[in-house]
Amino acid sequence: MAEARSAAALSFAVTHDGVSVSYDQELLRDIWHGISRSYKRRTGRFRNDFMNGMFPANSWTLGLVVGAVAVFSVIKHDLSFGIFPFIQNYIVHYVFGDGYLGQSISIAVAGALLWLIFVQLLRLSIKTLLEYKGWMYESPGKPVSKATKLWLGVLHIISKAGPMLHSFQGALPRLPLPKLDDTVRKHLLSMKPILNDEEYQELEFLSERFRKGVGRRLQRYLTLKSWFSSNYVTDWWEEFVYMRQRSPIMINSNYYGFDTLNEHPTTNQASRAANLTYTSLQFRRMVDRQEVSPFSISPRTKVPFCTMQYERLFNTCRVPGEKVDRLLHWDDAKHVAVYCRGVWFKLIVHNGKRLLEACELQHQYDTILAHSYEPSEGEMHLASLTAGERADWAKTRRAHFRSGVNKTSLNDIERAAFVVILDDEETHYDPEDPSKLDHWAHNLLHGKAHDRWFDKSFNLIISKNGHVGINTEHSWGDAAVMAHFTEWSLLQDIVFIGYDADGRCKGEAKEKLTPERLKWDIPSPALEQIRKSMEVANALIADVEMSLLVWTDYGKGFAKKLKVSPDAFLQMTLQYTYFKNQNKFSLTYEASMTRLFREGRTETVRSCTVQSSDFVRSMLDASKTPQERLQLLRKACDKHQELYRDAMCGQGVDRHLFALYVIKRYLEEESPFFDNIFPPTYLLSTSQTPMNQCEADAKGLSNDVRLRLITAGGGFGPVADRGYGVSYIVAGENTLSFHISSKRSADNTVSSSREFREELKRSLSDMKKLAEALEAPPKKIQ
Repeated sequence: MAEARSAAALSFAVTHDGVSVSYDQELLRDIWHGISRSYKRRTGRFRNDFMNGMFPANSWTLGLVVGAVAVFSVIKHDLSFGIFPFIQNYIVHYVFGDGYLGQSISIAVAGALLWLIFVQLLRLSIKTLLEYKGWMYESPGKPVSKATKLWLGVLHIISKAGPMLHSFQGALPRLPLPKLDDTVRKHLLSMKPILNDEEYQELEFLSERFRKGVGRRLQRYLTLKSWFSSNYVTDWWEEFVYMRQRSPIMINSNYYGFDTLNEHPTTNQASRAANLTYTSLQFRRMVDRQEVSPFSISPRTKVPFCTMQYERLFNTCRVPGEKVDRLLHWDDAKHVAVYCRGVWFKLIVHNGKRLLEACELQHQYDTILAHSYEPSEGEMHLASLTAGERADWAKTRRAHFRSGVNKTSLNDIERAAFVVILDDEETHYDPEDPSKLDHWAHNLLHGKAHDRWFDKSFNLIISKNGHVGINTEHSWGDAAVMAHFTEWSLLQDIVFIGYDADGRCKGEAKEKLTPERLKWDIPSPALEQIRKSMEVANALIADVEMSLLVWTDYGKGFAKKLKVSPDAFLQMTLQYTYFKNQNKFSLTYEASMTRLFREGRTETVRSCTVQSSDFVRSMLDASKTPQERLQLLRKACDKHQELYRDAMCGQGVDRHLFALYVIKRYLEEESPFFDNIFPPTYLLSTSQTPMNQCEADAKGLSNDVRLRLITAGGGFGPVADRGYGVSYIVAGENTLSFHISSKRSADNTVSSSREFREELKRSLSDMKKLAEALEAPPKKIQ
């Protein structure tokens, strides 16, 4: 269609009077605006890349260095360390001579080279500076060491230079490769709480053989990879954990995020969809212009971290393959794909000159919601292909969606900025009825299987009564980036943009565009595959159980009162809950980020430790006093914080073992050690949803407003068939939220997520009783 219109914009005809040229002014103007926009984007991207490459220097420093070289050359002093006379005498002299022009060129080139050397030395110095991680291991509330004070001071000065989103990317250090001996030792220690003596002795023997034998050889190969790659594990992690996964990504991989719980700004579905689409596109523009600052993970200063994942947040889609999927990203997209009552639409968000305003987008959403189209055959359940087996979807896509209208419409979905789902169900939060929140979580995690495009980087889900949620594909990025984007969008939507008195978008639409209905011609073999994918997806949906808990008796303030980390406190609570539920300890996964390093993603914190098991047993031992339990809790929390810091600093266990295992498979080596431990089975998989990543934007908001903006965070499906998945968020001083998932078919989840939730309530109440021990002097444990 676009190609035909472009051809019609300009036409030639030969007549007896000569050559006649006819053209469509409006269409040519649209083409010119498209070319102009593309040029501006490329120019802006080049400028930003150049500025990032020379950060923290800038163009002013270039002029300063060139000017200094020129001034000193006039007074016969060489400030260029011999570069200026070399260029003048051995290069420029033979072309321009020794006159004024030759000297000027020599000064400019010498100054630029000197400045370039200065910039590279400066960036190498920053890279060396960022390799310091001593600040991570200093306890809050205690005096800061002189080394950390100096480090913080220098970093604070550098942060004043106005870094953009990717300014630190080239200066971030590589993920360090841990020593083999350290990893084997830490792994063995992490297995001690969950193995009996005989099993532990066997693992100890296998570990020692591996450490002295094949492990050394695998480590040498991995060392070579770490020298010649930006990150020794990320490319393999994305390929083998995500892209080669052949089972459905719905529930098994994709995760979800919630709206605010206490604030419902409008019940108008079209208005909420338009405002959130608009704020999402504003965030995309900030990413394109690199106006999102590198997030500070430290309360003391701005600590830069890897921002690679932000680039893949928009205009991105996972494309199925028979053996391995691909992640495709496009530079730009001027539309979003919208699903409403079984019909797919293409909604324009950019008119060629500017982004449309929220009120202009609402006009299109109103049109979509008012549609009376009947879905074409197979269209209503088409998206279930993305919820089924990956190889089947790849074959169907290649056979039936690579030509004609199917190809055009599929491209419009896959190349969209993101997907918007106008849901036909209402969602609610009722503190007195947790089943409503459970239903909302199910709706966001999988919907009806056919009403989410699970391959897309994210689906923005707008319920019938105006609540919003997110379903996110996992391979492109992790929850921290998605949480940052969601938090910023909701803040803009609710606080800064808002709605009029009727709950509609503010302003008057200056341009009223009509959304385009996508057309399909789905043949019988594809219809049969859609049916099969629906069967697979429905079986997964029937098997998963979600139970959510919003706990308002206390929050992070209580953990601080106990003088422990809120995250460590909750991990110990989950260990206590799991033991009571299963009557045993199990290997526990807690996600930690490694984005202090270039292209870093996640690392595992093995939360079940000797110290945590000692604490849990003390809670069930009537002979232990509250003071003794509190002391054991603090020891367990201290150990957990040590493991968490190790993980963030690239000294974890799991990613190193994973990379060694990949090499072992490539080399086809035999390893009884890996046969015994790999893949690890985490029967308790946990993750904390980060928040307060938009503190600068939210500065000045009252406590009442902040309370209204509290969210339940997000969650994910069970990672292991016989395990629990638990996501949680420390939403405030007096609010904690938990998302608990499990499989109904599991024979060991006593189960169910609902029973785990009830046990968790009892555990949280038990933990509260420890506060009674604060006034009494602690007893020393021998």
